[in-house]
Amino acid sequence: MSTFPLRKIIHLDMDAFYASVEQRDNPELRGRPVAVGGARERGVVAAASYEARAFGVRSAMPSVTALRKCPELLFVPPRFAVYKEVSRQIRAIFAEYTPLIEPVSLDEAYLDVTHNLKRLDSATQIAREIRAKILAETQLTASAGISYNKFLAKLASDYRKPNGQFVVRPEQGLAFVEGLAVGQFHGVGPVTAAKMNQLGIFTGADLRAQPVEFLQQHFGKAGRYYHAIARAEDHRPVEADRLRKSVGSETTFASDLTAFADLLDGLRPSIEEVWEYCQRSGILGRTVTVKVKFADFQQITRSRSAVGPIPNQGVLERICRELVEGLFPLPKGVRLLGVTLSNLDTGQPAAGRQLTLSF
Repeated sequence: MSTFPLRKIIHLDMDAFYASVEQRDNPELRGRPVAVGGARERGVVAAASYEARAFGVRSAMPSVTALRKCPELLFVPPRFAVYKEVSRQIRAIFAEYTPLIEPVSLDEAYLDVTHNLKRLDSATQIAREIRAKILAETQLTASAGISYNKFLAKLASDYRKPNGQFVVRPEQGLAFVEGLAVGQFHGVGPVTAAKMNQLGIFTGADLRAQPVEFLQQHFGKAGRYYHAIARAEDHRPVEADRLRKSVGSETTFASDLTAFADLLDGLRPSIEEVWEYCQRSGILGRTVTVKVKFADFQQITRSRSAVGPIPNQGVLERICRELVEGLFPLPKGVRLLGVTLSNLDTGQPAAGRQLTLSF
């Protein structure tokens, strides 16, 4: 066990957030397979209800593929303003328990409740109360992972989905990680998982057997991170109001995109997440960068800097659109798109406190 002081970390993740909001607001959609996104031929699924997921429909999947998997699938257009408002409601609930809230996106966040405003000893109890408050105030369900670090809390939040929670206690961390496939690790994508498999690394136990020098040789700087998480170690604090040089979001698509309209659709969730973070944090930036990864994994970026801070989401969208227009004609299909805002005017980082765990 690490000599670092232990924390009580909760990872809260809303269940099928966009689709659940739509089902909440439209009774005719309840219990039916729903996809948030465009139904046209080159549309992309932004989110899928659990009824749709049962047919294999997933976010970032082309709409035509989703319809093949589920012919009864109902498409609804996204309402990001509504999702943002619900997200603000949820974060207000978080703030009743701790100021140490690190949002990851509109529908998930890390909370450090080691020292909490309710003076509760049990992180499990806090997670249960928060989930109950979310349900009472928004009629939506959330799942939670509770552990002594962010890596394990993130993994744990998937274990009782939807509408559940799971705890990984300090004495359970190493065994929990050992039995997982490396592809389940947060931070290990499909390409990295395939490379690990080629090296004979299939599970957390296999990863832990590798010396850090071997992992750095094959995975560069990330090798040290993989070495740590294979030992259930993650010393990153939950950082509220982080001092950042940039804020970004990206999406990998199930199928390669080639049409201009599809690239714009694919960028829209990232634009929304970046601007939502800016609004919540009270920051502005001057430089917009669009990241493109092609089907053959070649990666390029295109950037533009404004004279002053980007004033609103509409301007951010316009700049992204113009940057995407400059990519055409495309030399090949696109498998990943991202948006980053940099040259930020932001605040100072907040320091987190630590104490021994009591789950």
